[in-house]
Amino acid sequence: MYEFKSTSKSLILPLIILLLLSPFTFKTVLSEIEDFEDIQELIAIDDEQEVGENSQQTTNHEFNNFGKKSEAEVLSKAQRVVIELNNDNTKRVIEENEYVMVLGYAPWCVRSAELMPRFSEAANVLKGFESGVLMAKIDSERYPKAATSLGIKGFPTLLLFVNGSSQPYTGGFSSEEMVIWARKKTGEPVIRINSVAEANEFLKQQDKYAVGLFDKFKGPDYGEFVKAAAADNEIQFVETSSIEVAKVLYPVAKPTKPFFGLAKSEPEHYTSLDGNFTSDRILHFLENNKFPLVTIMTELNSAKVYASTNKRQVYIFAEADDLKKLLEPLQEIAKKFKSEIMFVAVDIGEDNLAKPFLTLFGLEESEETAVIAFDYKFNSKYLLESDPTSRNIEDFCLGLLQGTLNPYYKSQPIPENKNASVLTVVGKTFDELVLSSPTNILLEVHTPWCITCETTSKQVEKLAKHFKGLDNLVFARIDASTNEHPKLQVEDYPTLLFYPANDKSNPINLPTKSSLKDLAALINKNLKTQDPLAKDEL
Repeated sequence: MYEFKSTSKSLILPLIILLLLSPFTFKTVLSEIEDFEDIQELIAIDDEQEVGENSQQTTNHEFNNFGKKSEAEVLSKAQRVVIELNNDNTKRVIEENEYVMVLGYAPWCVRSAELMPRFSEAANVLKGFESGVLMAKIDSERYPKAATSLGIKGFPTLLLFVNGSSQPYTGGFSSEEMVIWARKKTGEPVIRINSVAEANEFLKQQDKYAVGLFDKFKGPDYGEFVKAAAADNEIQFVETSSIEVAKVLYPVAKPTKPFFGLAKSEPEHYTSLDGNFTSDRILHFLENNKFPLVTIMTELNSAKVYASTNKRQVYIFAEADDLKKLLEPLQEIAKKFKSEIMFVAVDIGEDNLAKPFLTLFGLEESEETAVIAFDYKFNSKYLLESDPTSRNIEDFCLGLLQGTLNPYYKSQPIPENKNASVLTVVGKTFDELVLSSPTNILLEVHTPWCITCETTSKQVEKLAKHFKGLDNLVFARIDASTNEHPKLQVEDYPTLLFYPANDKSNPINLPTKSSLKDLAALINKNLKTQDPLAKDEL
């Protein structure tokens, strides 16, 4: 099931996935077709109309249906090809059809309204392909019993039923992406193109595709090609045995059989895969090359960006006008790191997209251009701390690739700790005040959102007062929400850590739920191994 929900992603914190589609109002005019038998008659009527409309034209239905239609035409056709499920017909529709793609929606859900016309257009295209996929929708609020029986829990939800068994939709959100996904999942992963005319018609409608050139569509390489086509969920695969056709689809090379290449409508138009073909190599190649040189992140494509398996990613955050100016130089930089680093540009004004990332660097309130990077192989994050010029960004990327960048850790400004009974430690002072200190350290690790941290903080204040005067014991605290250090790996808050003076690499975890007296006894027990004058009583 696919649910449009906000989640989060980070390197060290849980993954930030804010999959929120831009809300806008769309009043659906799709009519309800309560009786399933009526659909065949309506489709037949629609077919007759189309035959009449196109009688003066010679077309190839395999490609023409990708053409854009007016919204009114799309919605009118949708009345004939999208079935409205209800409590009475849902079970019968699912059981009597091999493939049923279901959209579960709610009338008040703006994201459902946004997806509805795309689903309808996809239904029309699939009908033009003479696909065996039946497209259906259900008002999950009006028919909760039927929706629950289908496994629909959120809005909108897309599910594909194959012989009664459901699988979640994992494709994109445009009508073209829905068509590609549905065809791949129902045994049609590849389109075969036999003539130059068909190739030219195909090019009018597609802006991204993978092309394979094979002799007689046989052999191990071809088998791996088809296997990869079925496994991929996003890119339309096309195949041909004609070198002339291949030159139309991939005009920058002189392909020889076998051949595999990816075409995109952006500055880096064509990329080919050399060597022996295996499905894994093909899929890895597509994963590293399917995105533009610089991906402009939106709420529609954010899920794809988050799901990318590219281990190295560079994000550029800037205001919309500045991003436009930066795009071309960024594309030139991206060409130098093609297939090795994924580049993503984010409008810093889009809080849902930008702030989760910037918060990881303590930059959530910043409006300045920022360049950050992640290396998921090492779970590290990096910040460009110099001016974001083209030269500095390129050097930053080179350092990321070569592993010479210093990982970035958040830190508040260094505080004034004069006369403080409990020292405030920040990321920048953790080494000095904790790890390099010659004394024993009792460190309280807290966060602002921790419910019980305030109680523990009060206990630490009382303990600091009780043990005041001991030269070999220092009390300190650190806010883990705004400060990081590679040697401070804490998951639960509050946490009390006792760092012995003679072994700072192995802090002792003290129970935060203990009474004040028990905590004092534990501290004293650890101190006694080094200082016989430690206090016994609270």
